[in-house]
Amino acid sequence: MKIVVVGGTGLIGSKLVAKLGEHGHEAVAAAPSTGVNTLTGEGLAEVLAGAQVVVDVSNSPSFERAAVLEFFQTSTGNLLAAEAAAGVGHHVAVSVVGTERMPENGYFAAKIAQEALIEKSPIPFSLVHATQFFEFVRSIADEATDGDKVRIAPVLFQPMAGDDVAQAVGRVAVGSPLNGRVEVGGPERFRMDEFFRKALAAWGDPREVVADPQARYFGSVPGESTLVPGDGATLGQIRYRDWLDRTATGK
Repeated sequence: MKIVVVGGTGLIGSKLVAKLGEHGHEAVAAAPSTGVNTLTGEGLAEVLAGAQVVVDVSNSPSFERAAVLEFFQTSTGNLLAAEAAAGVGHHVAVSVVGTERMPENGYFAAKIAQEALIEKSPIPFSLVHATQFFEFVRSIADEATDGDKVRIAPVLFQPMAGDDVAQAVGRVAVGSPLNGRVEVGGPERFRMDEFFRKALAAWGDPREVVADPQARYFGSVPGESTLVPGDGATLGQIRYRDWLDRTATGK
């Protein structure tokens, strides 16, 4: 199949393009750097010609509340219109586990708006809700740092490797449209403060992790189960410690 991956040059997109190519599909990366801009519509008609599936793993360059909402509404609207004109039969979008449980969060609210556009479109669709990626764990710790302390909410946390995300999304993309959602998460569930305590120790980082019930996660205070998938979720295979060891050795 010809599968267009919007955001195909990013962390998950590049892995997805490679995995789909390995399985014999014509996977095309669509991004501003490849001449495709979903905000302006530039290059959309050309890249979607002959495509059976579109996978949207793009992300807003700004997480400011108004900017991220504008990005997902405009980008998704343009993409769906171009897909309808091209006869695309399956739209796949990657979203975040817990969006509906933290709607006061600006980023999550924008993802909810994006999903509403997809659900109202006549194009058959699948939504993949993923937990946080291992690749962003260090930046989360840095964002939560206050002096020599890292303030983390003591809630449930189930992050996953980018490779597992790409594999899960790829399976959905080559399957029949769900016209609904699937949740994917890591193979291990932690208390978030305990996870970061172990992670910093593994990094040799001297900062102290403090369990703070009021600590914010991307601007909002998460609930006990906000960030973890429900029963029936698809779980990845790669554990954080193994991923960390593999990353350190470059394998």
